[in-house]
Amino acid sequence: MFPAAPTPRRELPPARAAEGTDRPEPTERPSEAEGAAGAAAPAPKSGGRNAFFDNAKYLAIVLVAMGHAWEPLTDGSRAAEALYMTVYTFHMPAFIIISGYFSRSFDMRKDRLQRLVTGVAVPYVLFETAYAFFKRWADDDPGHPISLLDPWFLTWFLVALFIWRLTTPLWKVVRWPIPLSVAIAVLASVSPDIGDDLDLQRVLQFLPFFVLGLALRPEHFKMVQRRAVRIASLPVFAGALVMAYWAAPRMSSAWFYHRDSAQELGTTWWIGAVMTLALFGCSIVMVACFFSWVPTRRTWFTVLGAGTLYGYLLHGFLAKGSRFWGWFDDYEWLHSPLGEIAVTLLAAGIVTALCTPPVRRMFRFAMEPTMAWAFRKDPADSARARVGA
Repeated sequence: MFPAAPTPRRELPPARAAEGTDRPEPTERPSEAEGAAGAAAPAPKSGGRNAFFDNAKYLAIVLVAMGHAWEPLTDGSRAAEALYMTVYTFHMPAFIIISGYFSRSFDMRKDRLQRLVTGVAVPYVLFETAYAFFKRWADDDPGHPISLLDPWFLTWFLVALFIWRLTTPLWKVVRWPIPLSVAIAVLASVSPDIGDDLDLQRVLQFLPFFVLGLALRPEHFKMVQRRAVRIASLPVFAGALVMAYWAAPRMSSAWFYHRDSAQELGTTWWIGAVMTLALFGCSIVMVACFFSWVPTRRTWFTVLGAGTLYGYLLHGFLAKGSRFWGWFDDYEWLHSPLGEIAVTLLAAGIVTALCTPPVRRMFRFAMEPTMAWAFRKDPADSARARVGA
């Protein structure tokens, strides 16, 4: 889906220090849209970042890329469809939960609102426009509209994160935030009149995972890291694969996208309500199993966790391009077991490369612009600077 580092002033997320001379190195600069800065966490920190969450974000984004690579293979392979459905149960929920966890300190403070604009809203505008032009060219569709109200492909996550984060103060004051968010998701799933503007179905149906992240504490992540949970996760994953293999020909994978109402999926409202609750429960269990296997120590891919949003948005051009250019139709061997393995490894390799520091430096102008010129200066800051001088 979905969706970083502490700042020189060590502010809690999602703040990002942009002033001062002791700015972090480019590889350690945070990405606002990932919502992961230096809050207390259940794992040791290295270089000011938390290894556990960087590892989790990297592994989740690899699964996202793999899922997109598997999609064209699901029509002819029941096994691929089962694996696809299993991964879609938890990869975006895991990413969204992490985003919620690191949005806990968000308020309407001026600097945090500015960072929300530069780190989420501006990348949305740029990538939504870039995707529109890409589709016009790659899909030979010159009439494809450029519409900021209709997110295309991956950009829905930026819209959702912007809305979720703005509502964070509300979730801090209500008495039962998680049940309320689940109720909203259920109501959305049975409301076809919501429409497609801003992809609100996804925003509302994925909302409970963000709110759950807001409610979590470091000790909750430590609980799922216990050896007993790690062992129990193995039969859970195996059972999920068996269940998905059984459900593959009987159930539409569109349920896992959370972008349509029950009526739009051709069923009744009460089935939509039941499915929303059932999928939420399954996703929470699978996310806990996933987190239990995420390394808590620094690994070779920990540094890539700071660039997961880059990998997320940039790999979309190749994911869609492969469909537009008919790669999966022209190369029949890709639908063989060996081809499926090759596609999986290629997807993992590409998204890994797109998360690396050189790529982040190249595209930082679009993903993490400073844009100091766009905001009014705070007179109080100027006064403090004069006093300090």
